Amino acid sequence: MAGYITGIHRSPFHGFSVEFSEYRPYNPGESTRFIDWKLYARTDKLFVKRFEDETNLRARIIIDASNSMLYPMNEYGEEELRSKYHMSMYMTAVFLLLFYQQRDAAGISLVSDEILEHTHARSSYTHHRFLISILDKYLLQIRQLPKTETKLSKNIHEIAERIHKHSLVIVISDLFEANLDTQPLINALQHLRYNNNEVIVFHLLDKPIEWNFDLKNRPYLFTDMETGEKIKIHPRSYKDLYKEKIKDYHHQLKVNLLQLGIDYNLVYLQDGLEGILLPFFMKRM
Repeated sequence: MAGYITGIHRSPFHGFSVEFSEYRPYNPGESTRFIDWKLYARTDKLFVKRFEDETNLRARIIIDASNSMLYPMNEYGEEELRSKYHMSMYMTAVFLLLFYQQRDAAGISLVSDEILEHTHARSSYTHHRFLISILDKYLLQIRQLPKTETKLSKNIHEIAERIHKHSLVIVISDLFEANLDTQPLINALQHLRYNNNEVIVFHLLDKPIEWNFDLKNRPYLFTDMETGEKIKIHPRSYKDLYKEKIKDYHHQLKVNLLQLGIDYNLVYLQDGLEGILLPFFMKRM
């Protein structure tokens, strides 16, 4: 993965179209790239288009740090892929490296029941190292994350009010909302789309359990990782209903987000870092 990122010469992310502001006289010796030749044909004078915005990208990565992202712990082979939370951090590190190499400004936001971190978006090496240090800090403090219910939608609304227009926003989350109600989340992500922001969503799930509900044929005691609520059930009695509910939740999210022009990606923890990101980068190139 590191070699692939280093070898990227054309960014999978693109800056937004800059807005024309005004004309100014052309100075001999400068680039002719922005000369308005149609205006020259009418006036017989050389004028250069002046633009309002920078062409470099401004990126924001929103990381879900709620307790449901800690699932599963110590159940799968490689230690670094042991939870959705760890995977989201490694995905973020890859994106930050790519943004830094492309000289794009980047910032991160970590959210749980509240916004835990919200940095500025900058492109310097010092800032890049600062962002990586934040990821390291929250990985080391994983057991100290607040054990509270997710308020992802509320936090996304707040972040949408803070970020600059024409930003690229990447959301990495399991997108679990109370009672599997999609509308608050759809409204929040639509808010991110305001001011011509581009939004990319990675819906990160554990495939065997959270998607397929593949459990042994015996009773289980389930504990809600955010509320602590416990319930004892036999998986065979609920598997079909669960799969119907989770797939309907996914379908509603996918259809509505695609209609909003949001790049929605359902990805699985078991695919690994390369299995998640390489197909995404190839799609964007």
